[in-house]
Amino acid sequence: MQIYGLNKTTLLDYPGHVAATLFTGGCNFRCPYCHNSTLILHPDEEQQIPEEEIFTFLRKRQGILEGVCITGGEPTLQPDLKKFIRQIKNLGYLVKLDTNGYRPEVVRELLDACLLDYIAMDVKAAKSGYEPAAGVKLDASRLEESMELIRSSGVDYEFRTTVVKGLHRLADFEEIGRWLAGCRAYYLQSYREDENVLQKGYDAFSREELEDFARAAEKNIDKVALRGVE
Repeated sequence: MQIYGLNKTTLLDYPGHVAATLFTGGCNFRCPYCHNSTLILHPDEEQQIPEEEIFTFLRKRQGILEGVCITGGEPTLQPDLKKFIRQIKNLGYLVKLDTNGYRPEVVRELLDACLLDYIAMDVKAAKSGYEPAAGVKLDASRLEESMELIRSSGVDYEFRTTVVKGLHRLADFEEIGRWLAGCRAYYLQSYREDENVLQKGYDAFSREELEDFARAAEKNIDKVALRGVE
């Protein structure tokens, strides 16, 4: 596993649990607003954390931490992800996977092996405007396959969108609401620019605007909430 970051304790990344977060390198998307650009573009320039160091840490924190979040970059690009998660599960931890959903075959494999306890899938935009938000040409059916796998898995899950002025508008959230109709939970996350953002020049919407977007999605989704909004 190519692991380039470790957040030793988080109360935010895994809802309802005290967890650690691991950051993998590389991604198959190029979202212009991504704040982990160094992990996306130049992971080899970052210092890699050996797996044994990760497992030594996790063994020491047994009984203190409850879960491990695996994020990125895009974790499903890691060829040994299944083996790695199994080792984490063998230590008694819950595992949450963050994914962009573009490798449904990996999502299926992990679910079939009962290795995931929570899945968070990023929905970058409405289907009609997905490519500008993802920064690549793509096949939306691959996203939809992951969405259906997640929704029917019986595993806790959420869908979420980082909302960016310049990429999103009110009509997008009406469309996303129809796309995700009946899903368990959908979160709108406010964009925040920092020095590591892939492409500068974007901005955040106000709380009032985000609340309007949430109401648009709520026409088809029961639980819609804002996250990371002051």
